[in-house]
Amino acid sequence: MDRPRAARTEPGPSSRPPLIASATMDARQQDVVQGLARMLGPGPFALVILFISPQADMAALIAGLDAVFADTPVMGCTTAGEIGRDGYAEGQIVAVALPSAHFGAEALLVPDLDDLSPQALITRLIRVRQGLIRARPDWQHEFAFLLVDGLSIREDELTAALASGLGPVPLFGGSAGDGTRFKETFVLYRGKVLRNAAVLAMVRSDCRVKVFSLDHLVPTDRRMVVTEADPRSRTVRQINAEPAAREYARLLGKDPAQLTTFTFAAHPVVVRIGGKHHVRAIRQVADNGDLVFFSAIDEGLVLTLAEPHDMVAHLRAELGALAEGGAPDAIIACDCILRRMEAMEKQRSGAISALLQQHRVLGFSTYGEQLNSMHVNQTLTGVAIYPPEGGQG
Repeated sequence: MDRPRAARTEPGPSSRPPLIASATMDARQQDVVQGLARMLGPGPFALVILFISPQADMAALIAGLDAVFADTPVMGCTTAGEIGRDGYAEGQIVAVALPSAHFGAEALLVPDLDDLSPQALITRLIRVRQGLIRARPDWQHEFAFLLVDGLSIREDELTAALASGLGPVPLFGGSAGDGTRFKETFVLYRGKVLRNAAVLAMVRSDCRVKVFSLDHLVPTDRRMVVTEADPRSRTVRQINAEPAAREYARLLGKDPAQLTTFTFAAHPVVVRIGGKHHVRAIRQVADNGDLVFFSAIDEGLVLTLAEPHDMVAHLRAELGALAEGGAPDAIIACDCILRRMEAMEKQRSGAISALLQQHRVLGFSTYGEQLNSMHVNQTLTGVAIYPPEGGQG
């Protein structure tokens, strides 16, 4: 039986002890919750976040959480891979805990994404934020963290609704995954495992925070127009008035029968919104030749093929920029499954993992990412958390 991995300080931009508690364990191990709790330490914690491999026994996990974290808010989701202490991981549960000494948090459940009431949600957000401000008026830093069912196809509508209630609070998040199976995804909230739901944590801190999003993709001059689509199911039937998969393959100079997830990761399409390009990642080819996307799609949309830069060099530069003027204590990140697949295909997983470990990145691989009012794809989106001024206190 695998033993819990001993807590340690990883090589990184600083040798100071971590402010953010974290733990990583094999998802199939018995008493996994008790092991995670021992590694996280006594707390108290304002919030515990779990990134859970689909290999985990969810019923046993919930039972353990009820016993061990009865007085601590716990949220989480299933993953398409984890980011743990050593970078990319599979078959793990990664726990991240925010100590009450430096964080205040409240988690809100959106129980049914098919029955979304934007105005009621906005009212709840405003009330929760005001409560956190009253509780710690001396703390000036805020962010919102969202986990949402990755097969709900409702992320775009949800983020648009949340944006109206968040005001100046930056939001980031990720869509729950199911490895590469795309069958069942779950979010977890206070001892409940839910489908077609989302959990939003509002967080206030004396630690400086920076919400960010990065990708290593550059648009080309090859464009196409969506001429037939079903926006509700995120399906494109025709591109340039031709069958979608066949036309996409033609533009790449490939055989339509050879299109794979690795192809989509290496040759994404982007749309221009607000002066910036955003990925509209392709999830799969349907049996009838339609293209199924990870995010919103509609007729008349102009898609541009993009090509990736060197993802290791790009990630090294971007994480280095986040550390200018002082390294983050930790980074909580949502990393698109297509980035992980590209790294695997190009045999760069080890180099990516080394960078993630060096910069204390923790999180999971997603079926999509959220940034403020948008649902995006093929990004690394997260929050960098820096030590409070004057030390850890």
